[in-house]
Amino acid sequence: MKVFVIGAHGQIGQLLVKQLLANGDEVVAGIRDDKQSDFFKDQGAETRHYDLNEQPEELAKSLSDVDAIVFSAGSGGKTGDDQTLLIDLDGAVKSMEAAEKAGTKRFVLVSAMNAEDRTRWTAIKPYYVAKHYADLYLKDETNLDYTIVKPGALTNDAGKGGIVLDQQTGKIAREDVAAVLVSVLHNPETIKKEFAVSSGETPISDAVKQL
Repeated sequence: MKVFVIGAHGQIGQLLVKQLLANGDEVVAGIRDDKQSDFFKDQGAETRHYDLNEQPEELAKSLSDVDAIVFSAGSGGKTGDDQTLLIDLDGAVKSMEAAEKAGTKRFVLVSAMNAEDRTRWTAIKPYYVAKHYADLYLKDETNLDYTIVKPGALTNDAGKGGIVLDQQTGKIAREDVAAVLVSVLHNPETIKKEFAVSSGETPISDAVKQL
């Protein structure tokens, strides 16, 4: 499978690229800063310029020959609310529009636990707003073969390899989130589904098969 990773240089993105390559997949790392190219090429990944400030027509040029797209980009916690909306929301929507223009149907979106429930947005509300409406747009306004993965609070701990689905609280290592994404990409039964995920005891591949 040839997978385009949007946000490849982010924390989840880097782990995802590494795990996809280890799985035998072809990987195209979407990068805004061309100086990051050698980092991915040294691992065996292709790189293409992909700037979420550009319009969907331009973004689509990078997506036409891939089998699947994963959107794991995020503005980060230090860039301000405006960038959260421009990257986490509008960047995601533009990428969905670009995928449709390119004819690439499979689209996996990294969202956030409880993004669907406004009553649980206790902090970083612009982030949840962005995730909430990006999720809705993907489900209601596109014809993409989507899966929406909603991790709990993210940590940089070593992955456990086990998860639990659809709880409203919990933490999860970014390494395990990346492993979930790999499993989802290779399981067509996850198409048109969304789920929350946190650290647990069920092996990732087994849990994903339950969806």
